[in-house]
Amino acid sequence: MFIQFQTHPDSYHHWRLSVKNQIARLVLDVKEDKGLFSDYKLKLNSYDLSVDIELADAVFRIRFEHPEVKVVVISSGNERAFSAGANIFMLGQSSHEFKVNFCKFTNETRLYMEDASLNSDIHFLCAASGTTAGGGYELALACDEIILVDDGNSAVSLPEVPLLGVLPGTGGLTRLVDKRKVRKDLADVFCTLSEGIKGDRAVSWNLVDAVVSKSNFQETVEKRVQTIARQAEKSSHQGIKLAPITCHSKYNIFKYDYVHLEIDAVKRLAQITIEAPRAPEPESVDAILEMGSELWALKAFRELDEAILKLRFNFPEIGLIVFKSKGNPTYIMESEKSLLQLSKTQKPFWFAKEVLLHMKRVLKRIDVTSRSIVALVEPKSAFAGSLAELVFAADRSYMLSSDESFIYLSNINHETLPMGNGLSRLEARYYGAPAVLEKVQQRFSEGPIDAKTCQTLGLVTYVLDEIDYEDEVRLFLEERTCLSPDALTGMEANLRFIGPETLETKIFSRLSAWQNWIFIRDNATGPTGALSNYGKPTRPQFDFTRC
Repeated sequence: MFIQFQTHPDSYHHWRLSVKNQIARLVLDVKEDKGLFSDYKLKLNSYDLSVDIELADAVFRIRFEHPEVKVVVISSGNERAFSAGANIFMLGQSSHEFKVNFCKFTNETRLYMEDASLNSDIHFLCAASGTTAGGGYELALACDEIILVDDGNSAVSLPEVPLLGVLPGTGGLTRLVDKRKVRKDLADVFCTLSEGIKGDRAVSWNLVDAVVSKSNFQETVEKRVQTIARQAEKSSHQGIKLAPITCHSKYNIFKYDYVHLEIDAVKRLAQITIEAPRAPEPESVDAILEMGSELWALKAFRELDEAILKLRFNFPEIGLIVFKSKGNPTYIMESEKSLLQLSKTQKPFWFAKEVLLHMKRVLKRIDVTSRSIVALVEPKSAFAGSLAELVFAADRSYMLSSDESFIYLSNINHETLPMGNGLSRLEARYYGAPAVLEKVQQRFSEGPIDAKTCQTLGLVTYVLDEIDYEDEVRLFLEERTCLSPDALTGMEANLRFIGPETLETKIFSRLSAWQNWIFIRDNATGPTGALSNYGKPTRPQFDFTRC
């Protein structure tokens, strides 16, 4: 089945989105028979990828179509459960690569919610009633505030270790201790209690912010929502309408407006070419708003985002992404200069700010994509500003020495598009070499940087003349796709994130790496593993050897 990532509130099966004034309400009401695949039921508001695709779309639309929103209330339309988490039968029968990419996507969606809270002043409140388990509680953890009903039955839990022999796969362990500051020994108890914790103990352990009796639950939640809305700064912003992304596909070629994705299944590589704007972009607030979702910076990066997700889920055998660019780099530089200026005024232009935050999100998705990445800087390339970030995100880069080969840098390459570790990609590239970084920063907005200077400054891995370029690139591509994909993924993940550790890097480097390993162990997914035997009359049998 070819997985699609575009959706719209009119097409949602599992969420109900409503917006009134400063308040958005997201009600999770999963339709059991509308999962991504047909051979399991999504009972108790359990979810699969289809549920999270809708959630990601809803948060994205709130940020762009409803900038006036200051509170998002997430609740359940199911009387018995807020959410039982990721559907276990879906996980039990899924391929290893699907499970890992599923966990990665849900992590990215929850991080996107937290980004909206941090950078767009949107307060997420979870009104949890009934079963709030596993990924359901992890969704609650991504919110700023959790109110749990106190009815004698409702509890929060992370039961993956005792029940399934795996870990909370969407950042639960990290958020528990790093975000909610739950004491580590209490977290240890909590994560090994399959029945979870409820009532006052959930509050005292800081697992939730409040518990409220069933009779007062709705009223208390509503009062809290109204209080947050009143305290928030009033907004008169008018959102934009997000036009659907169009893609024309034939065989393994996918053509968007600005992004061209071509799959070579035989060579196990994908080439992504991104085109610069074809004409100067608007600079004034009114003109930018009028252009809306057709603005290059938003449209091209939405297309790039979908192309990356297509690769992750639909082409798991592809091991290498080749980035190219074309077009007029001046149009990129001028457009992004306007966005930067408008986002940093005394009263920042909300749309410019959100576009830049979305670009940051897409580049972060590339950073944690388990594919080798190479950027090819060739004559008439357009690796300028935000597209130059692809060169620095790449594991290697090759530049053809030519009078028409350049890289263009601007202030957008400084602090605007940081990685998950909080560093810009240039700071990560020159980590421990501040003098070189300072020289590079002096070239911001000074025009094109030629191949010789790029080599001197170390902006690319190799600068090659026309005699060697084609052969060297070909040999690299052939060699890279012949190496162990497992070893490459581990190597790349280690090398890409240098410097400080954050909640985000912990989730992807620690939790995701451990989950990846645990998923292929017999104790979880073998014939006698806990995940394989869940819901069956047989009990799991473990190999108790620790390694």
